[in-house]
Formats: sequence, structure tokens, C-alpha cells
Amino acid sequence: METIDIARQFALEGEPTGVKPLGNGLINDTFKVSTNGPHSYVLQRINNAIFQDVDLLQHNISAVTNHIRAKLAAAGEKDLDRKVLKFLPLKDSPKTYWTDGKTYWRVSLFIPDAFTYEAVTPEYSYYAGKAFGNFEAMLTDLPEKLGETIPDFHNMELRARQLHEAIEADAAGRLARPEVREMVDNLLKYEDEMTAAERLYREGKLPKRICHCDTKVNNMMFDADGNVLCVIDLDTVMPSFVFSDFGDFLRTAANFTAEDDPDTSKVGFNMEIFKAFSKGYLESAGVFLTPIEKENLPYAACLFPYMQCVRFFADYLNGDTYYKIKYPEHNWDRTRNQWALFCSARENVPAMKALL
Repeated sequence: METIDIARQFALEGEPTGVKPLGNGLINDTFKVSTNGPHSYVLQRINNAIFQDVDLLQHNISAVTNHIRAKLAAAGEKDLDRKVLKFLPLKDSPKTYWTDGKTYWRVSLFIPDAFTYEAVTPEYSYYAGKAFGNFEAMLTDLPEKLGETIPDFHNMELRARQLHEAIEADAAGRLARPEVREMVDNLLKYEDEMTAAERLYREGKLPKRICHCDTKVNNMMFDADGNVLCVIDLDTVMPSFVFSDFGDFLRTAANFTAEDDPDTSKVGFNMEIFKAFSKGYLESAGVFLTPIEKENLPYAACLFPYMQCVRFFADYLNGDTYYKIKYPEHNWDRTRNQWALFCSARENVPAMKALL
């Protein structure tokens, strides 16, 4: 079926007149649908290889967007269709996705005169912190139960088990190299420290929140004046520790270089980004965070480079079966890079605590 015919399955205002690719997302295929009505729309093919329970995925998104929309309306906000995403039902069903049994599609309202930015600066990091903290704050009283769209997405205990399995199997025969054995020793040294969140949760000391779980600068939309309109890309919204939103942003934004730069002398934890993001985040999330969540934010900044280091390294030991690589030692370079970032973040923990 043509994309324009798929768009016709949804309750659009007007008849679709054209479909063209939109953006450069890595997970879902996205298109802009023009119509002869008052609105344009975003048509998206859901990657059901990653998001295998599409019912759960769309339930989470509908619950979150409806809750935020109601809160904004109660607060007297205007122009709600620019402040929160709106997904359309089918013409003949309340479901917000259409499937032919193999592919899955959804449609949301296109927000005109809205922009995303790739720049990771202190200014935009502050905006990101405030926007994602406010996103979490608005969902603290969400009455509906959400599921995990990617089970155990940020579960460090699971990643540690996967590392042990990779070490034991040594499928690619890479453990014979001294530097690889040294990386094993380095990672195992901090395993107990880095799996603290799951233990605190089991002890009833650390809550799970509704988190975005993909906190990038380009997952916010701005208006033409530079004001944040709304948070986008809601596929990974699910219960998690606030460390997910805090630490995951800093892992990419606060690294002085790309995560696969083989020159580890360029790697370092940028405290200016940490300061700006933390300021924005605490301004909005500070209203609900518990003392144990606040005091462990530096732990979160260390956790995510450590977790990603473990994931890259396990894949390297397994023979590069998960992450796409551009050259044979790509995952090894990623591992070394994230280890250097973890070490730099750890060195900055006293300064982080002083700032917070």
C-alpha cells in the first residue's frame, strides 16, 4: 500500500495531497503528509523489530500526551497542539496505529514553525534540563500504569550479566590481548558500585518514575523565538530511574568529543554542560525529587558512560554482533572512549556534588 493510502486510514481533517520524507531518524521512517485541510501531519512507520509490543507503545504515548494536555489546559495554556504531541485515531477505531500485519504506522499532527537543534551548548543544555525535568514533573501523578517499551533498557545488572557471559564465551577470541584483559579487570572493579540503583530499588529506597529515556537536545521542539514548545520522540517513555534522563543526556552532551573517537586524549567530562543541564533540571524536577535521587545525580553521570562502555565491550568480545561497525576495531575504540569518559566523570564527582 502506498504511504498516501496508509495516511487515509487515519481521521485526518481533509484529504491527503502529498507525502514526502521528513527528518533523518535512525529508528522509524518518517514522512510529512500535506492535505487540502487546515493541517499537515506526520506519518511514521514504527520499527516493530525494536518496539515489539506496539499496543503497549501506543498506550504509553497516549496516556502521557493526554495527561500532559489535560494539565496544560488546566493551567490555562493556549495553543495546546504546539505544546504537546497529538496522535490521531483511525477513521473506524480508537486505535492510534494501523497495521497490515507486517508493518505498523501512526499519524500525529505536524507542528508548523517549530525547530529542533543539534547544538550542545550550555544554553541548550539548560533548556534541555528544564524541559525534561518538567516533563517528568508533569507525569508524577499519571494514574495509568505504563509498561517498558524496551524491557530492561537501562538495567545495569542485566548489562553486567551480559558482560560476564561475553567474557566466559570469548566468542571472538579477543581476551588473549593484554589490553583487553586489562579492560575486563577495570570494568569488574566498579561493577558493584555501578549496580547500586537496582539494589536501592529492591530495598524500597529508590522510586521509579515515568522518564523519557532518550534525553537528547534534538528531542525538543522550539518556536521561532527560541522558546521550548514540547518534548518529542516519546517511544522510550516508560518507568525508569530519573538517572536515565539525567545520566543519558550527559553521556553524549558532556563528552568533549564523539563517543567513537579513538583518540582518548580528547575525551573528557565537560563540567560547563553538567552545570547548565543540572541547573535547568533541578529548577523543574526539584519539586518532586527525593533526597536520595538528588544525592545520586553524580552517580548517574558516571553510570551511563560505564553502562555504554560495558555494552560496547561485550559486543566487541562477542564479535560485533549488535552495534554496526565501520572498521574491525570500532567497538574497541568505543569501549576505550567510554571508559575514559567514565574515569573523567568519576574524577569530577566532588565538583558535581559541590555544584548540586
